[in-house]
Amino acid sequence: MYINRTVFSEEHEAYRDTVARFMDEELVPYHAQWEKEGIVPREAWKKAGDVGILLPAIPDKYGAPGGDRLFSSIVIEEQAKRGLSGPGFTLHSDIVAPYILAYGTEEQKQAFLPKMAAGEMIGAIAMTEPGTGSDLQSVKTTAIREGDEYVINGQKTFITNGINSDLVILVTKTDPELGAKGISLILVEATREGFTKGRNLDKIGMKAQDTAELFFDNVR
Repeated sequence: MYINRTVFSEEHEAYRDTVARFMDEELVPYHAQWEKEGIVPREAWKKAGDVGILLPAIPDKYGAPGGDRLFSSIVIEEQAKRGLSGPGFTLHSDIVAPYILAYGTEEQKQAFLPKMAAGEMIGAIAMTEPGTGSDLQSVKTTAIREGDEYVINGQKTFITNGINSDLVILVTKTDPELGAKGISLILVEATREGFTKGRNLDKIGMKAQDTAELFFDNVR
């Protein structure tokens, strides 16, 4: 039974047409190959940025489309309709970017959000660790303050967008004595010395989505 949904405006539906056309032309024909390769190429991300599919609900002053949450919902719906499990657009746009928008400095927002909207910078969030899963109170990755810097050591696993990532929100302990209150989120650029990427992990499903191990050895 078809349900006539009234939450979407004409502007939303015009955006849906753009999203659907892009996915049919630029993602669907290549997704099977990406599943064999275990990764979505960066060029596909840049094309998504060109048509306004990335960061759809982030304000336009940061180079993003500036839509509401329904714009994000449209991207999720159209991607799901086509079984496109590879592109990690939702994590990038609706988890990583909102963290930066809500908690980042204005300098960080200006530095990262426009590049993320353009598909030039791919975001990830690193929580899960070997042996602790997603039990964040048990993470062993640490960030110890030394002067004006944090020194980060530890490892993460099963990180979506891990291989492609240029910017990672890292869950780490900045004060192990405080338990849950001693856990912080730190932005780490992939170009930082001591930050390395491990295997692109094999999975039962979602094979086109790069899922990686990440290692931090005295990263500052």
